[in-house]
Amino acid sequence: MNPLRAAILAASRSSGVRGAVQSIGATRRVVERFVAGASATDALECVHRLTTEGLCATVDHLGEEVADVAGADATVDAYRSLLDALASKDLARGADVSVKLTALGVDQDRAGATDRARAVLAAARAVGATMTVDMEHSSLTSVTLETVRALRDEDPTVAAVLQAMLRRTEGDARALGAEGARIRLCKGAYAEDADVAFQRRAEVDASYRRCLATLMASDATPLVATHDPSMVTAALELAAAEGRDPGHYELQMLLGVRPDEQLRLSGLGLTVRVYVPYGTEWWGYLTRRLAERPANLAFFLRAVASRT
Repeated sequence: MNPLRAAILAASRSSGVRGAVQSIGATRRVVERFVAGASATDALECVHRLTTEGLCATVDHLGEEVADVAGADATVDAYRSLLDALASKDLARGADVSVKLTALGVDQDRAGATDRARAVLAAARAVGATMTVDMEHSSLTSVTLETVRALRDEDPTVAAVLQAMLRRTEGDARALGAEGARIRLCKGAYAEDADVAFQRRAEVDASYRRCLATLMASDATPLVATHDPSMVTAALELAAAEGRDPGHYELQMLLGVRPDEQLRLSGLGLTVRVYVPYGTEWWGYLTRRLAERPANLAFFLRAVASRT
């Protein structure tokens, strides 16, 4: 793994580094670029803005790796409140929520986490929204995909997430593609050992292209999560070759990353969905975004250097 990326991911687990960063007032504008805000109201305002611009949204209540059942139950309550609020503003239908199993207590109780995922799914379905189960560290890949399959038995629209950096992902793409699942394909942002994940960027890119081709040729609905222009081009070319219209795949990008390109692609008639995180537990999310792209880190360092 790139030493700089490894250092940033290590910082994501350091409360001391987080405290130091939070003490620098100028970093607030960096956080605000990538995170909608601390509250559901902030998330609603962001989703409304995106919708008026012709974009779709998937909303993530930040707060993974909860410590106890109370925290997991609070996550469910947060999603219920968010979905009710989206519905009250006529923003729920067509929206999506992204949920992490560690935020639902999978580390404490796997069955309980699945039940909580069902509760979030029920709340989403009630207002016309869909749900995506986010992928986390490779140690949770199997349990996450098993949970997705259990949820898809109840609602086939539940989406899975696959990380191209993992060596197993091409096989997972074939299996889920044959099942006709909605699948978000991303490159991956967690620190992983070489025996389970590709370490070089070229290897990850090659894996992404193979997995993308597999999904486009399958019965899946590919949700192409990338900011890499070459991967976006590859997705459009593969979709055209397979005869897919824009209603049978999506492009997905993160809030704050290449916003002009999001609008350009949407203007071409493509479905573009923006990942909208919100909440007070933004530190782990932000550091993974910095580790993913040197341009994000450069933006962050400029903000820190310009503080008064």
